[in-house]
Amino acid sequence: MSIQVDRKNIKFNPDSRRIIARFFQPGGDEKVKNIITRILALSDQETRIILKQTLTDYAQRHRNISKVFQKHFDNAIAIFTQLDIDPETLPQEKQLLIGSYFTMEYSIESAAFFNPSIFEAPDQAGLDEGEKRVIVSFRATGEGHISSIVFRSGIIGKDSNLRFKPPGDLVDMPETVISHVYNKQDFFNKLSEMDVQKELINMVIDRLNDHFTYEELQDSIKQSMENDDLSPLQKKVVKDCDWLANSHYEITFSLDTAISERVIFPISDIEKNGIEDARFVKFIDEDGLSTYYATYTAYNGYTILPKLIETKDFYHFKVMPLNGEYAQNKGMALFPRKINNMYAMVSRIDGVNNYIMYSNNIHYWYEAQMFQEPQFPWQFIQIGNCGSPVETERGWLLLTHGVGPMRRYSLGVILLDLDDPSQVLGQTKEPLMRPNVQEREGYVPNVVYSCGPMIHNNDLIIPYAMADYASSFASVSLDELFTKIVYY
Repeated sequence: MSIQVDRKNIKFNPDSRRIIARFFQPGGDEKVKNIITRILALSDQETRIILKQTLTDYAQRHRNISKVFQKHFDNAIAIFTQLDIDPETLPQEKQLLIGSYFTMEYSIESAAFFNPSIFEAPDQAGLDEGEKRVIVSFRATGEGHISSIVFRSGIIGKDSNLRFKPPGDLVDMPETVISHVYNKQDFFNKLSEMDVQKELINMVIDRLNDHFTYEELQDSIKQSMENDDLSPLQKKVVKDCDWLANSHYEITFSLDTAISERVIFPISDIEKNGIEDARFVKFIDEDGLSTYYATYTAYNGYTILPKLIETKDFYHFKVMPLNGEYAQNKGMALFPRKINNMYAMVSRIDGVNNYIMYSNNIHYWYEAQMFQEPQFPWQFIQIGNCGSPVETERGWLLLTHGVGPMRRYSLGVILLDLDDPSQVLGQTKEPLMRPNVQEREGYVPNVVYSCGPMIHNNDLIIPYAMADYASSFASVSLDELFTKIVYY
């Protein structure tokens, strides 16, 4: 007998109006030099007219577009050395105009708006009884299938219906700081986990102390690249070192931005093709204080790197790789608190089965134990989690997905022991949700998917994606759900 699922009359569709101004590399060095030379040949009056028109055309579409132009001018400074020009001697208007030629608009949500996770917002002030303020993260995808993380804020009423604030008019890119102190052995180990050839890594890290800064690493990388005898494989290793170094960074958004205006767009080379499937969770530490974490998959077009986001306020974020033998593959989801004084994570390290991992350090994962494998026909291809487990009096409730005939993705539920989550107490024999007629058509047909539910007023609130294209919400009564679980 099927479970009653209340699908909400809410739908988030892709929106091509949501744009950022990102750096644009219009070609190789020679083409870039020619572009700069042409701009420099303009008279001061011509420069002023073109810049004024450009600012008029785009100032209302972006927050502080002139600051963006200046930043993108700075990104092109290396070319001026080849032209034997000191960029600091150029007038401000000339710098901004050059920066505008190295800027492009990118519609971050034009292709897909999917794979959401929902969680309690830090601010719960000013609500009526039975209400909760929430944040929903989404995977937004634009041209070239580049994915980023965006947010919406809303309120769940006591009837488990949701209402959302309209998104802000502008989309804001954060300030980025790439500054980190690395442990030499950890850095070496992570490169090895990425299948970088061990014997070649030392040509970069032998120059470094046991602990080194980002700047010191960049110095060593530069020295390595000055060797004209490097083989293609050695050059790739140097590049991999640079990729890993740049995967540690911090970002800060302006305090005058609404959360719907903040976008976490790929910054490092290791994620240049996308930030995929962030699973956010509100984590409560032993001292009662909360931190928000999200696991996600960084993708550069041919390899992936599991990464971790950390924030307390959604203005300032720390981003870093996850390390360890079992920090591999997609679909890692953190439990919302420690279990027996250990961090716990659900993962799918083999691409087929569900595993649980424990660690005394949230950044390092070296042990894994399988606790679920495909059992029912709707799961026979593979299973995985759909976000962090949620705690109930009866156990950890884990939303899962299974892949069956015609590569159809369905959602199910498994119940884990509170003290030992490797012990399965029961699960739903039939799917909780399958893609219906309206949900199955899209970029990837026959898929419903989620990156994390929450509990509110004894209902399981499920944000879910439809066919990797759009997103909606559903709720399920916990009382009914527990009666439909097959217990062991």
